[in-house]
Parts: sequence; C-alpha cells; structure tokens
Amino acid sequence: MKTFLIGALAGAMALAAGPGAMGQDNVTLQLKWVTQGQFAGYYVAQAKGFYEEEGLNVEIKPGGPDIAPEQVIAGGGADVITTWMAAALAARERGVPLVNIAQPFRQSGLLLTCRKDMGVESTDDFKGKTLGVWFFGNEYPFYAWMAKLGLSTEGGAEGVEVLKQAFNVDPLIQKQAACISTMTYNEYGQVLRAGLTPDELTVFNYRDEGVGMLEDGLYVLEDSLDDPAFVERMTRFVRASMKGWDYARDNPEEAAQIVVDNDMTGAMSVEDQLYQVSEINKLTQGSSGVLDEADYRQTVDTLLSAVSPDNPAITREPEGAFSHVVTDGL
Repeated sequence: MKTFLIGALAGAMALAAGPGAMGQDNVTLQLKWVTQGQFAGYYVAQAKGFYEEEGLNVEIKPGGPDIAPEQVIAGGGADVITTWMAAALAARERGVPLVNIAQPFRQSGLLLTCRKDMGVESTDDFKGKTLGVWFFGNEYPFYAWMAKLGLSTEGGAEGVEVLKQAFNVDPLIQKQAACISTMTYNEYGQVLRAGLTPDELTVFNYRDEGVGMLEDGLYVLEDSLDDPAFVERMTRFVRASMKGWDYARDNPEEAAQIVVDNDMTGAMSVEDQLYQVSEINKLTQGSSGVLDEADYRQTVDTLLSAVSPDNPAITREPEGAFSHVVTDGL
C-alpha cells in the first residue's frame, strides 16, 4: 500500500508539473537568415527557459544565403520556419503546401534606400536608374511595386535596371546602384555607419507606398496540422516564442546579448544587435501572434494586383494558406 501511494503521488506531481515533466517534445525551427536580432524572440525564449517551461526542446537552425527555409521544411529538415508571406505564398503555389500558423511581426521593415546625389528624390526619378533588389523570395514586394508604378524592370530610359543585390550595402556605397534594398533594423544602419547621412538619402518604406507585405511569419506544412498532437505542440511553441518577444521588448539590452551569445561566427557586436533588436521591437509591438486577416488580405491583394511576367509570386487566389488552429489555443 505504501509503495502504491508513493507511486500515485509521484504520478500526480508529474502531471501537475506540466508537459515537460514527462519528457520534452522536440521542435526544430529553421530561421530565414543568420543569427541576429531579427530572431531575438526565439533565442530569448530558449535562453530564459520559456520553451522548457512548455515542455519543449527547441533546436534553432540559422539560415544563410544558401539556405531556403521553404526547401528545408519540404525536405523534412524542420517542423516550422520563419519566412515572408510573399515567399510562402509563392512556394505554396509551386507545390510546397505552407500554412501560416502565427504572425509575430505586425509591421514591415523593408525599405528602398537611395542616394540623392544619384538623382533620386521621388518615385518619378526611378526611370533609367539601377535599383538593387534581393532575390530568394525577397523580390516579390519590389516587382509588385514596380508594376503598381507602371515601370518595366527590363531597363531602358523608361524602365529600371534590376541589380541582383547581395546581402550587403556595397552597391549604394560604391555607386553601382542609385537605390538598394535595406531593412529598417539592419542594412539601413549599415548605410549610416558607412558614412552617408539621412539628409543624403531618400528612403521609401514599402508599407507607405501601399505595397507593404507581411514578413517573418511562422509556417508549417499543411498535412502536419491534421495531427492534434502537432497542433498542441505548436501552440506551446508559439506561446513561448511570443513570451520571448515580449521579454525582448522589455529588455532589449539583455536580448541583444543573448543574440550575440548564440552567434557562432563571433562577428557580432552587442551595440549592433542592440540597434537591431530595438528596431525589430517596433515591428513586433502589439502582436499577440495571431494573424490579422486584413493584413493577410492586403498582402494577397498586392501580389494579385501585380500579376505579370515581371512578378512571379502568385497568379491565383490562395486557398488554405493560413490557419488559426494553433493560435486559437493560446
């Protein structure tokens, strides 16, 4: 009898302690890019034990220029990925059935940053200019914008010349392009640190130009959502991740240090990551993780309004591209 009571008490305590008490569930997260403040919420959730509290063992896999998260998850290398909605919708139309399950980023940070001394002060000045554009799924907002402006991307006096931009700011500094792609939280700061001042720049925010699209959502494969256990695991993952983003907003200095501590290259400085985390916090401010369907609609409508040979994102209305089944459990 005594042995039975002790065993029963131990079992009850394990259940009361939560899912982690009976063994942690594994989750692999593939990031869109390298370790940096852009992903602070996930690193903070891991470092502060928020995932562990939810009974999760989370592996965070950094991205890079040769890593496409959409391909990684399609090949079974991740349970969940971060990517931009335009890229996810494009991948879905091409046969990778990605579904948005949560949207930590409420705002877009994508900019086109231009030099005034190369003759760009308004969109009217784009004609005949060379514009730097990121590809690998990041080009879709640009092509939608050019279509909205009625500008060809094949070059010439009445169009724009597209420079396939590496993930740096060299083309602007070296005057290889009049404008380049930048993010509020990263490359724009690099431009300033390179010596150009805000007064010397014309900066276009895609959101202000009416072609802002959702960035850095969380996506899984559609079939995975047929498994209630997977849905429940993702609910715990999103809940802990959002707690990490909340903590990063309240403690940016600590969050920046956590990001640096997770960078295996040793190339980052806390100062640079504090800048990045502070800017990222503006994009996640007010997000509960739940996708706003109006924001989804704006992204889809922008892409569909620009369907042309120059805009290879999507050609038809997506179906089943998002689900609230995970965030309904938050």
